[in-house]
Amino acid sequence: MAGNHLGEFLRARRGALSPDEVGMVAHGVRRVAGLRREEVAVLAGVNADYYARLEQGRERRPSAQVLDALGRALRLDPDAQAHLHRLAGTAPALPPRHTPDRVSPALLRLLDGFPGSPAYVVDRTLDVLAANALAEVLHSPFSGLDNLARMTFLDPAGRRFHTRWNRTAQAVVGHLRETAGLDPDSPRLRDLVRTLSTESSDFARLWNTHTVRGKTQEAKHFLHPDVGPLTLTYLALDVRDAPGQQLIVYQAEPSGPDAQALALLGALT
Repeated sequence: MAGNHLGEFLRARRGALSPDEVGMVAHGVRRVAGLRREEVAVLAGVNADYYARLEQGRERRPSAQVLDALGRALRLDPDAQAHLHRLAGTAPALPPRHTPDRVSPALLRLLDGFPGSPAYVVDRTLDVLAANALAEVLHSPFSGLDNLARMTFLDPAGRRFHTRWNRTAQAVVGHLRETAGLDPDSPRLRDLVRTLSTESSDFARLWNTHTVRGKTQEAKHFLHPDVGPLTLTYLALDVRDAPGQQLIVYQAEPSGPDAQALALLGALT
């Protein structure tokens, strides 16, 4: 993952904004998508040549104040703003980068303590480290419950299972981009991104947008061949004694059709 990460991110986010979105009037024929460098510099209140050096990688240590101004100019949300600071080396000290690949016995017992809710543990690259029985059955249309990114982009079941596939795909790539800021030299992330970029043009396109997105609480929409459509909310909980691991727990609205479908799915276990 070595390279001009800061410059690539700034260039991609600049290309994703139009003058209309930032209240600027477009003049003349535009040869590039999105904003010009000079326009970003004006919006951020920085020297245009200095901003050009940031994108080109000739300047790699902007101040936190400059980064905050660039974040506002590029309309970055909090996840993307934090990612920008990490790329520039101005973020607060982070937990240890290495994510344990084994789940503690206590957490394994907790997984099994959710008999009516699909639950699993993932690491920063979305490798599934452990799952309870209901999570296994929920994801049974896939060839394996192994890596959420691979399942989304490379498994034929992905587009049928995720009825809002585009939103799922964007969320998966945004999460991996966040991971790239936390651990840019991760061999596992490098190999995963290489494989997905080679085998999925959709992944390659989304990866090159440099969109950063942490876990949200929005509902997930699934279509399971045995019980039909399911709409589930979820919680993503950080595992304090294993930095980088997250416990994901799905829930259905009580007493509704999704709860009935989830209960029927549970009977299949």
